[in-house]
Amino acid sequence: MSILLTLQCYRQPDVLERILRVVRHRGFTLDDMNLTSCSEKFQLTLTVSSQRPLHLLISQLQKLQDVITLVQINEAENRFAADA
Repeated sequence: MSILLTLQCYRQPDVLERILRVVRHRGFTLDDMNLTSCSEKFQLTLTVSSQRPLHLLISQLQKLQDVITLVQINEAENRFAADA
């Protein structure tokens, strides 16, 4: 199952690396990534997939100090099916 996550984060030199490390350590595969940057913050949209429960990833991402908020969680399969 693919999940679309959108996060708002503080713009720090190593925040992207920490987010990707959490994704990998929690057993999720990164399928797609988009980064939109503003002055002090950026919005990161990730599409991840795994058979593991999503809460394992969400709880760890929310603990990162530079993650401001988890904007939305959607099943990416449904979104892509609607576009086709």
